[in-house]
Amino acid sequence: MRLLLSFILTFAFVLNGSNVFGEESDSSQTVIRNVNASSKVEGFTVSWSIDYEEYEKLKNEGYSISLKYNTKIGAKRHDKGYEGTDWQVIDGIDISETSYTINALAGEEDYVYKVGVAKGENVTWSDKFKVKTKRGWGIFKLLVLIGSLGMFIYGMKVMSEGLQQAAGSKLRGLLGSITSNRVKGVLTGFGITSIVQSSSVTTVMTVSFVNAGLMTLVQSAGVMMGANIGTTITGWLINIFGFKVSIGSFALVFIAIGAPLMFFGKQQIKAWSSAIIGFSLLFMGLGFLKDSVPELGPDSALVQFFVEYKDIPVLSTLLFVLLGTLVTVIVQSSSAAMALTMTLVAGGIVPFEVASAMILGENIGTTITAEIASTIGNVHAKRSARIHSMFNIIGVTWAVLLFPFILDGIEAFMLATGGGSPFDNPAEHANTGLAIFHTTFNLLNVLILIWFVPNLVRIAERTVKSKGAQDEEFHLDYIGSGYMSTPDLSMLEAKKEIAKFGELTSRMSQFSRQILYEKSKKKQKKLHKRIAKYEEITDRVEIEVANYLNKISEGELSGETAVRIRGMNSIVNDLERIGDIYYQVSKTLERKSDEKIWFTPQQRNNLGEMFDLVDKAFEVMIENLNLESSKVTLDAAREIEAEINTKRDELRKDYLDNLSKSDELHLRGGLIYNDIFASLEKVGDHIINVSEGVVGKV
Repeated sequence: MRLLLSFILTFAFVLNGSNVFGEESDSSQTVIRNVNASSKVEGFTVSWSIDYEEYEKLKNEGYSISLKYNTKIGAKRHDKGYEGTDWQVIDGIDISETSYTINALAGEEDYVYKVGVAKGENVTWSDKFKVKTKRGWGIFKLLVLIGSLGMFIYGMKVMSEGLQQAAGSKLRGLLGSITSNRVKGVLTGFGITSIVQSSSVTTVMTVSFVNAGLMTLVQSAGVMMGANIGTTITGWLINIFGFKVSIGSFALVFIAIGAPLMFFGKQQIKAWSSAIIGFSLLFMGLGFLKDSVPELGPDSALVQFFVEYKDIPVLSTLLFVLLGTLVTVIVQSSSAAMALTMTLVAGGIVPFEVASAMILGENIGTTITAEIASTIGNVHAKRSARIHSMFNIIGVTWAVLLFPFILDGIEAFMLATGGGSPFDNPAEHANTGLAIFHTTFNLLNVLILIWFVPNLVRIAERTVKSKGAQDEEFHLDYIGSGYMSTPDLSMLEAKKEIAKFGELTSRMSQFSRQILYEKSKKKQKKLHKRIAKYEEITDRVEIEVANYLNKISEGELSGETAVRIRGMNSIVNDLERIGDIYYQVSKTLERKSDEKIWFTPQQRNNLGEMFDLVDKAFEVMIENLNLESSKVTLDAAREIEAEINTKRDELRKDYLDNLSKSDELHLRGGLIYNDIFASLEKVGDHIINVSEGVVGKV
């Protein structure tokens, strides 16, 4: 019965009748059945079964099993009589055995083999069968593994970007709805990460919006906590669709559905095409990853390394946490690191305990992405990234201390719900245990630390010091952290930068007014230098923002987005021209002072009134720049523009009426006076152009 239960039926065949007993038996019944070979790394295993009724007779009469094998090419050359192509024969296999493994063969090679029943030197052989060995682990297999991981990461990137583009306006709405409520921030972070399937995208986006002033540190902490919970969905998707249901088998079907959508004119449909194709590539990569992981037995050095060190209290956990961190830093994707870990677990290489510790390390490794994104941001962005790092490091610390209890709790939960133990059957239950572990850890970490967000913010503020850079120092506060993959999200940053640009030009108006009334030569000189510095900044900001908008324009845009980008380009051009005008006003006032030309009290008062109107126009303009374009009305802007024009006409008429009464000194002062109020009226023209640009009227 033991022999019958060991039958392997993958490539069944029945040997044609031949008498294996010679003259000592009248029986011609075939005794060897179900011959099969399974490929191994640089070898193969041959399996067979023996007719039950003949087994005792064969055993009693001293029969044994023989095998012989050759390369496919070698067998053909042997048939033609070439030397050095003999079949390799293995004799003396006990008749009770039903399989035999042949090792130390060439990898990725076609072999043929035969099974025989032997007594002494007499052997009756079966027909010839084929098998192909697997390639041994080496550079080629390593490159295949890396390529498979690369395909997984690329698929995730394409899918994530497609989902972002398809849901861009919804993401913007989610971000816009965040309040100081930490719970709402957590739900927002969870929602965004669930949509885009990448915690790195969410954390980088959050750092970017803190950098842009669209989000406070308290709000960003909640969002990042939610992102950590959202990323656990990836583990469940990999576990269910990567190992329990083979999505890779249907990947080409999904691509067949998604590919035609690429040719639609509507951008959102194209975005869904990218999401579907990326989803398919992701699971194709996961399938290749599973196939490329080396087949290692329980006695292999690598498996023994994990088994030997996994039971050292605390130290082993820290060792494997470090390993998980390094893997994530290298591949720059916690999802890819998790996929690799789960694949190693499915292959029986990494035990459940080791993989759980590695997942803790992957939570630390993913913070590197946010830290890198914050390096070119402002101090608030750096603090936001620091909060994310502290959140994960604190969580991993308490998880390491309670590690055995958490694993025991997960095992008890799985057994109580009808599942198997992740320790006893790794290939079947360990990955489910890993998904539960990842979700449980992040949920508990959020529930614990959400009450300490103000403390985390204070620690971040103390550890990341502001350098106290002056306003005059050139830097883009809001789009310095990189181009977002979705135009809708990118334009949020550009919009904030342009609003800051508008405030900067309004300060130039205030500096110019101060020069008009300032009597101290030293203070006048300082104000002239400041305006010159600001004028240089306006030139550089225009270039940087325009380049950023051009990057956004390189992708396919909806009609509404294209209109908004065109309006933004017009706005930065007008703001730069305002900077130029105030610089010229500054130079004019400087020349007036150098030549000791004075304004009359009436002229000075008139220019003050003109400055008042322009400053009022600036207030309306800045308000419009900070509003959603759909909420902007031009009534107030047009009203103040009309007042500026009326005032200009009034001052010009008064100037011309008094021109004939002026002496030479007052004439020169009058020319400068006329030049300044005319310049201020031009500023008013550019200000109304900015408001019109906000609503797309360019």
